[in-house]
Amino acid sequence: MKKPFVIAIMAAGKGTRLHSQRAKVLHEVGGMPLLEHVIHAAQQLVASADIYAIIGHQAEAVREKVAHTGVRFLLQKEQRGTGHAIQCAKKELQEYERVLVLSGDAPLITVRTLQELRGFHEKQRAAMTILTAIPPDAAEYGRVIRTNEKSPMVKAIVEKKALSKSQSIIREINSGIYCFDVKPLLQNIGQLTTGNAHGEYYLTDIAGMLVKAKQKVVAMPTEDFHEVLGANTLAEMAGLDASMRARKCDELMRNGVSIYRPETCTIDARVEVAADTVLEPFVQLLGKTKVGAGCRIRSYSVIQNSTLAENITVRNGCVLDDATVASGAILGPYAHLRPGSEIGENAHVGNFVETKKVKLGKGSKANHLTYLGDADIGAGVNVGAGTITCNYDGVNKHKTSIADGVFIGSDSTLVAPITIGEGAYIGAGSCITDNVPAYALALGRGRQVIKENWAKEKKPQKKS
Repeated sequence: MKKPFVIAIMAAGKGTRLHSQRAKVLHEVGGMPLLEHVIHAAQQLVASADIYAIIGHQAEAVREKVAHTGVRFLLQKEQRGTGHAIQCAKKELQEYERVLVLSGDAPLITVRTLQELRGFHEKQRAAMTILTAIPPDAAEYGRVIRTNEKSPMVKAIVEKKALSKSQSIIREINSGIYCFDVKPLLQNIGQLTTGNAHGEYYLTDIAGMLVKAKQKVVAMPTEDFHEVLGANTLAEMAGLDASMRARKCDELMRNGVSIYRPETCTIDARVEVAADTVLEPFVQLLGKTKVGAGCRIRSYSVIQNSTLAENITVRNGCVLDDATVASGAILGPYAHLRPGSEIGENAHVGNFVETKKVKLGKGSKANHLTYLGDADIGAGVNVGAGTITCNYDGVNKHKTSIADGVFIGSDSTLVAPITIGEGAYIGAGSCITDNVPAYALALGRGRQVIKENWAKEKKPQKKS
């Protein structure tokens, strides 16, 4: 018995007009490759095992970049057009009743539109359904020719270069996204020819073949023409990115997030932000960042692949990368949390403090000009200004362990590996190289020496 539905994504093209060494579908908008956006939409309709990405140009690079999605891959060794891509997938498609064909460079397509397209195709009992759009300017696109304006029935798809004068007036364009019944598609796919301006096998020619065979071909327009837009230049790619980010901001604001000057913020597609959080101008939230409720992210902060709990304040100019921050914490201004930083509940990481692979316990504070690397720091610890954990000996990294309630005086140097016991004190300006017992005071500095009148005697006398 055949499976009901499969999705094939066209992702083999070079994108020569981009003038880039990268495959077109690997260019990023909204913080993800074009192809990954399309895959993500497809995964809302079917399981990953029922999605095929048809790859060709830089196939291995494309495969590697999106392998984590779990989709399957088919190789189109020679890029000889969209019809040829489906010919390469013929064996796999035979296992299914219907196929949805998507463009790997149309990242704005929504799940809702794809669901409507599938439903419309099934309701019409069509052999082929074409997703169309009506943009303000249709000059650069092929057109869909209906039997009449009010009918969903289609006579043909005409490529841009083949349009007659009367056909060029038509504004309804072909999106390059289709739903087919697999049986009539495969019956005709082998009859495609290359008698066109590009010498390629056009999948669009299937529409005319099906009409000639008295099979039903219909069209369904999108509500928003932006969904079907691709990009052929880097300037158009930037336009897609701007559209996607504007849509992301709108989505967040509809769900209770306050964004001041959203046009200045850079928020990737996979970012999640809870209600009652405030994002000030020029904030960047990148990758898979998650921000809880009631936070405030102040201007010029850049947060990537990090998780923030509730009621956190991120002051101006902070940089977070693969960090985790618990509720009530205060960061910055100008704090730098590098990968592996775990900041505890109500902890403070202040101005010009850098952390890397650090656990900072509940209520602990490092407020000024400090580097904390490869350290496990307990609750209620105060780290004075200018403190450094010396974690690298030139070959290996070593760990610093600081128990609860420790007070570390300003300008201290903690040479790892080292353990500082609960409630201990480190005197300001100390270089600590040995473990410190609980509740002890550790001093590691030279004794102060005063030489009376030294400066006066040293000062050179004025020449007369």
